Amino acid sequence: MNRVVLIVDDDPIQRRLVEAQIERMGLRPFSCNGGRAAIRALDDHRPGEICAVVLDLMMPDQGGEEVLAEMRRRRLDIPVIVQTAKGSIDTVVEAMRAGAFDFVVKPVSPDKLRAVIDSALKMRGATARRTARKDGVARLDQSNASPALGPVLAAAAKAARSGIPVLLSGETGVGKEWLADAIQAGGERAGAPFVKVNCGALPADLVESILFGHAKGAFTDAGQPHEGKFVEAHGGTLLLDEIGELSASAQVKLLRVLQDGVIDPVGGRLAVKTDVRIISATNRDLAAAVSAGRFREDLYYRLNAFELTVPPLRERRSEIAKLARRFVDRYVEMELQSPVRHLAADAIALLRAYDWPGNIRQLENAIHRAVVLGESESLTAEDFPQIAALIAAGPDRLASSSEPHSDPAGNGTLNGAAPSVEVHANSLGNGRMEPADFALRDQDGEVRRVEEVEADLIRLAHAHYQGRMSEIARRLGIGRSTLYRKMREYKIDAD
Repeated sequence: MNRVVLIVDDDPIQRRLVEAQIERMGLRPFSCNGGRAAIRALDDHRPGEICAVVLDLMMPDQGGEEVLAEMRRRRLDIPVIVQTAKGSIDTVVEAMRAGAFDFVVKPVSPDKLRAVIDSALKMRGATARRTARKDGVARLDQSNASPALGPVLAAAAKAARSGIPVLLSGETGVGKEWLADAIQAGGERAGAPFVKVNCGALPADLVESILFGHAKGAFTDAGQPHEGKFVEAHGGTLLLDEIGELSASAQVKLLRVLQDGVIDPVGGRLAVKTDVRIISATNRDLAAAVSAGRFREDLYYRLNAFELTVPPLRERRSEIAKLARRFVDRYVEMELQSPVRHLAADAIALLRAYDWPGNIRQLENAIHRAVVLGESESLTAEDFPQIAALIAAGPDRLASSSEPHSDPAGNGTLNGAAPSVEVHANSLGNGRMEPADFALRDQDGEVRRVEEVEADLIRLAHAHYQGRMSEIARRLGIGRSTLYRKMREYKIDAD
């Protein structure tokens, strides 16, 4: 994200002078000719994009003090440097009391303005780091975690306090990226760059360029030099997701980064020093990949200095209710037309009864679907017919549309009634039938749309083959690029 300095002044000459100085500092100026335009600019920019404001106090339409008051009302934590003419010190004092960071007297020298803005950015960065660390420490608090996750969070809190490489392992969708976020935010690098790379999604011929950068002319179409993800993350943290998918040549270069702290850009003449904390994640058995010769043993031990295995959701059932409520709150805000506001007790009981092979991501998708289709304020068990059907079918039972679906306790029906979605059988070509892992008909008994069934099939394959994208693509008979495109279309997380 480009850091923007908002310049607010009704004098066009003064604006141009400050713009030139801001550009020389490597920042992006955005100018407004008055207070009202400044408020609109604060609304239009993304949160965190404006890193400082240079504000004239005396303007005809809306003065600087009014802008400060509006920023305070909106709780915008952006440092403001006020500009004033000589003789208006009383006004400056009032502005400082209103929350301004510092002031300069017109015409301000380039050195003075640079020093004040540098101080403002350092103060803002320190505040952001403290806030991020506080948030990270809170996320790693194991007091309210399940017995299975508590020890993992306790170990993660220790890892966060050091710069040791961390390897996160666990099934697809268990929350490895969430844990990486918490580790990064809970450490000394909180507030510094945090760059995430899905190694399994990188084009094979561009892996090294994307990670380590390239020089101009290094290969066809390399018209401009590219820094790469390691340089982008300099001073911060780099998350390498699906680390087991890295090519052999990329593994060699990654090993050098971990050993020597330098990277070799493709086509570059000189090595580049970098200071990056590595967190890697995988849903594969890297030790088995080492034994099979698919992953370098020396790199494995470098990455595996501190390994954390995130348990699956079926071992953390006490967390399901809290997660489900959080997802309901999230999607209620997104789906404004939905009447849904909360989860009923029978819905929570149903969700806790399911094993969730797709883990947290599958739970989130189920909640999102229920919120979209919900017709009342409370989501009940009846709003999750597919989950009810899967529980009733069980892993080894033949599901039949002509008989009631029994619950895990053997009571004949779930919550006193048979689920409304039928689970149909798949023919295996040898006369034998097994229950499908997802419904082929909707709750009205109509055949579902092709794209809905295809999305469920990809989710099933993703869970069954533990996120191994090459294997999933091979089993489905499609290319990897097609698989990634379809996953984006159906909003299926590759984690």
